[in-house]
Amino acid sequence: MTISTELSLSDHRSLARIVGGSLLATILVGMGAALTVAEGIDINLSADVVATAQNMLDAEIQLRAKSYIALVMFGLEAMVGVGLFLLLRPAGQLLAAWSLIVSIAAAILALLGAVFNMNAAEIAGDVAYTQLASESQRVLLAGLQATSDYTSFHLALILSSASKAGFFYLFLKSGLIPKLIAGWGLFASLFVSTAITMRDFIPIIGHSGVTVSFMASNLIALIATALYLTIKGVRSD
Repeated sequence: MTISTELSLSDHRSLARIVGGSLLATILVGMGAALTVAEGIDINLSADVVATAQNMLDAEIQLRAKSYIALVMFGLEAMVGVGLFLLLRPAGQLLAAWSLIVSIAAAILALLGAVFNMNAAEIAGDVAYTQLASESQRVLLAGLQATSDYTSFHLALILSSASKAGFFYLFLKSGLIPKLIAGWGLFASLFVSTAITMRDFIPIIGHSGVTVSFMASNLIALIATALYLTIKGVRSD
């Protein structure tokens, strides 16, 4: 007896809705966390390392909550990556597999942020650190955790955008979603990964206007894709 590994159209649409719902959840959870528990303690939302480190020492519960939210985000990102791979491998198995591997690597890098935030929570809440280090030293330790969180997120965003560029190219090739959404997603993903990489070498690209531009274009692409997949599934033609 042989077992077919091909998905039927109904299976494709069901899987697409799961992927779309998971992608939409990552957007909502991420934005919700940024506006609530991450306020003042997320170096990725502020360029002030000193203020962020000082805030961390008074935010043990926030830091722990942020870490657990990161675990949820990891699960959602993994589901999105695997789902996109299953949807798009008929359009290009090698690129789909590469995009999946890179997306999982990005999710793991982002997950390291949970470790660094949990470290900061321990520094903030464990009385042992008040005996081991002075107040300024505790701020330095918290600052190191904040910086590590920034670098892990920074690299994760580059890898995540590169993987999504691969997936969007396959969407464009397969026609499973409108070409306008797929094309914009490909552009936005390449824009994000290129701009973030280049601003490490060309300071002017780090201007807030450029950052807002690539983040907004990426957000539009992700929301449009998530809503289409959740509502429509995939095209049959």
